[in-house]
Amino acid sequence: MTFNRISRRSDVAPFMAMDVLSEAAALERQGRRIIHMEVGEPAAPPPRIVREAAIAALGGGRVGYTEALGLPSLRAAIARSYSDLYGIEVPAERVAVTTGSSGGFILVFLACFDPGARIAISEPGYPAYRNLLEALGLETVALPVSAATRYAVTAEMIEAAHRESGLDGVLLMSPANPSGTMLTHDALAEICATCERLGIQFISDEIYHGLTYERSADTALAFSERSVVVNSFSKYYCMTGWRIGWLVLPEELVRPIERLQQSLAISVPYLSQLAAAAAFGARDELEAVREGYAENRAYLLGELPNIGMTDFHPADGAFYLYADIRRFSNDSAAFCKRMLEEAGIAATPGLDFDRARGHQTLRLSFAGSHEDMREAVARLANWLR
Repeated sequence: MTFNRISRRSDVAPFMAMDVLSEAAALERQGRRIIHMEVGEPAAPPPRIVREAAIAALGGGRVGYTEALGLPSLRAAIARSYSDLYGIEVPAERVAVTTGSSGGFILVFLACFDPGARIAISEPGYPAYRNLLEALGLETVALPVSAATRYAVTAEMIEAAHRESGLDGVLLMSPANPSGTMLTHDALAEICATCERLGIQFISDEIYHGLTYERSADTALAFSERSVVVNSFSKYYCMTGWRIGWLVLPEELVRPIERLQQSLAISVPYLSQLAAAAAFGARDELEAVREGYAENRAYLLGELPNIGMTDFHPADGAFYLYADIRRFSNDSAAFCKRMLEEAGIAATPGLDFDRARGHQTLRLSFAGSHEDMREAVARLANWLR
């Protein structure tokens, strides 16, 4: 007999990329050399001025709480970045600093939706969306994408899903994880307009902004002040472990988010906030990192077809290739497990991103070094013979 009760809401699917990371780490502890292509984590360190800002703050002694919505100086710096990058004026008062984008999503879901609300997401899509929504008692509505739509959700798809059974929200990422596909200017404008017309809350995940290769990404704020924008210092700014992100909110959501943040986190870590403010001054260093991703992308797009991986999503941005592996296997989980154990390459099964069709796909991150990309291709070529 046990007295330990486990809630139904905790019965969410595992985040398979993190499970693969754990398995890869176990092999590394045995002395194996593993090529990490499973997690979306920059291999580059945080910019020098970011580290210096944190060290200087530690030298000051006190590391304490801040206001729940974040340091005013950081909120102002984030607001200025929208003017610098997009030519859009964003009041600092509408910015909330969060514990990574993950903490931001929890705040937004709690502030915008009651249990039972229906939120549409892309399939394939970032697995934590579905897991968080389900844990909070919200219903996900899958919007399957394919080559016919360039693997991007369209306004027509949203309207059709809403007509079938009303939607309360739509959550999309552009550039997307796992596909790397990016919404066009006109497509994002139409999605924003459609959501406003239908009374659907649009949430735009812009965490991979800055990491694009053919053109710049558009922010939803250019088309709608009703949209909620989620972003983070993790990807472009190479600050994954600092756990710091932000929200840009409609005015009426600011106080609800503040109240929730007061109880859920009190405030975002002080050192991370000071370091994040410094990150805006590191653009030259960060652009050099992005150019490294571009080199890796071009190399993989050129070499993988030569070893039998020929079907990719567009990879307009982010640092992923989402590849069809039907030529080799119809069980992506087993395929990735064997690839890790036999070839020493860690990759994420497509089932993490698409429960219906992910058995025939996998995701490869090219956020590592160029040397790792070359070694990965050589190992794959030998393993797939």
